[in-house]
Amino acid sequence: MMDRRGFLKFGCKWATLAAMACVAPTPLWAAVKRSRAPRHLSLYNTNTGESLGITYAAEGAYIPEALEAIDHLLRDHRTGDVKPIDPQLLDLLFAISKKMGLTARHPFHIVSGYRSPETNALLRKRSRRVAKNSYHIKGQAVDFRVPQRRLSLLRRTAISLRSGGVGYYPRSHFLHMDVGEFRYW
Repeated sequence: MMDRRGFLKFGCKWATLAAMACVAPTPLWAAVKRSRAPRHLSLYNTNTGESLGITYAAEGAYIPEALEAIDHLLRDHRTGDVKPIDPQLLDLLFAISKKMGLTARHPFHIVSGYRSPETNALLRKRSRRVAKNSYHIKGQAVDFRVPQRRLSLLRRTAISLRSGGVGYYPRSHFLHMDVGEFRYW
């Protein structure tokens, strides 16, 4: 028989462990975040036709010129507005590419990166699926596909990272990722 104090200690230990398991990143994601190895992405903007294969981090630091090039590629194609893209989002894409064995021959096809507030409002009028305070407005979300990979496999891989939001849109054939809290739909 367990007394009240023992029960509380037991409950606190398990609650702490459960909470840590929910927020703990996968081993690959943790390794990416602390790695000093070069991080490379291959991107193709489906709206502008622009491509970019670039090393955006090396020796444990982000490369400012590379981040600027990525910001430009992921700009709002409707307005031309550029906003800094959160490097953590790039690290999520990099983790997916590592986990799936993607190479420069398998670029991420970007459907939507940064969106100006005006563009987001326009898209909200067309679809109730567009969030009012979208992470796209903050430069913290990307919608993408990899034509040579099944979208369902991309989704499973993204969810396995247990980091950020993962939205699955099979009818429109793209995946949404953001750097918010871990969730999926």
